[in-house]
Amino acid sequence: MNPTLNALFDEPEKRYLDTDELNLLSHYVGSLPERITVYRQLRNDELTIMQAVADALQMQFAQASEDLLKRTLQNGMLALRYAAMALLMDDPAFVTKRLQTWLPEMVAAYGTRPMDEALHQLLEQQLTRRLTGEQWALLSPGIAAAKALLDPAAQTDTVEAPLAGVL
Repeated sequence: MNPTLNALFDEPEKRYLDTDELNLLSHYVGSLPERITVYRQLRNDELTIMQAVADALQMQFAQASEDLLKRTLQNGMLALRYAAMALLMDDPAFVTKRLQTWLPEMVAAYGTRPMDEALHQLLEQQLTRRLTGEQWALLSPGIAAAKALLDPAAQTDTVEAPLAGVL
């Protein structure tokens, strides 16, 4: 669950929630029926959505191997599923936490970045056609978090500088 929302439940023995905290909780609870609706729609339409993406991706990357296309599609499907779960939890950081340990490395190792970026563009096109503006607004932070992991410049890998005089 969203860390801010989760923190609301941490210490009930110390105090009641203040007005702002109650408003935050009320907003989340009020949006939950729509979040569940979107989640169900994604669950039920995943095959149709991903098939349309796969067909367009295959046309766009006709020269690519079937294995690379399959890998990219599997990664895209996982990103969509994690984004759907993040939507329910109202926690886009959930996507980053789940994908950052392996997705950037897989994209780099197999050299599929252009294909993965195209997949995300096609996926966004499919989703914006199928979802209302409000529904897309709920889902898009999770999709954006997954897409951001494809950009190596956005990664925060730190490289330690060698000690002076060692080399």
